[in-house]
Amino acid sequence: MSAALRVLYSVSRPGAFAAGHNLVRPISLSAQREGFKYVNAQDLPTDMKSITDRAAQTLLWTELFRGLGMTMSYLFREPATINYPFEKGPLSPRFRGEHALRRYPSGEERCIACKLCEAICPAQAITIEAEPRSDGSRRTTRYDIDMTKCIYCGFCQEACPVDAIVEVSWTFYLSTVAGVPNGTLFPTLCVTFDQKEIGCHLAQNPSTNPSSSVDVWLFRSL
Repeated sequence: MSAALRVLYSVSRPGAFAAGHNLVRPISLSAQREGFKYVNAQDLPTDMKSITDRAAQTLLWTELFRGLGMTMSYLFREPATINYPFEKGPLSPRFRGEHALRRYPSGEERCIACKLCEAICPAQAITIEAEPRSDGSRRTTRYDIDMTKCIYCGFCQEACPVDAIVEVSWTFYLSTVAGVPNGTLFPTLCVTFDQKEIGCHLAQNPSTNPSSSVDVWLFRSL
């Protein structure tokens, strides 16, 4: 405490000096307390019923058993929580989950390698590589999404002119791939596809395991 605060809050006797200043307070602490009423300073009733009730609460631990009774009453009620991830609650219609690359019913990929999704991604999580086709058009040879950077804003889905990339309502899956510990989420979803299959490279371990839902194709770590 600084010297000024010590001078301000010190309690001294009349005539006492510190640093050349008289420390006599104009209003004593006892006088200040007289202006307030201590609401908890109540006299306990002395009738026999009140004394018996207080003795029963003290000796029989009635508050303890009352609290345990409240716990037991909730023990047999339906739980308000679920056993996630084995049980999952309802998702919002606006939920944005995993990214999926869509195909046409013929099996042809929708992506035209315009790279609009790569340009609009605020987190720079998308990397696209393309090569020319025999007819002069472009085909995508690599479509990488770094899931450690993705913020699930949905800009890529809105920017795509052919609705090739969408964010589906599926949630994330735990990995059970050989060489990867169970319960580990793949940090990167790298999708490299051709006309017939989707080859996925996760953690630099190539694998092919496509799954489909209607016309949506996506690698899912099952």
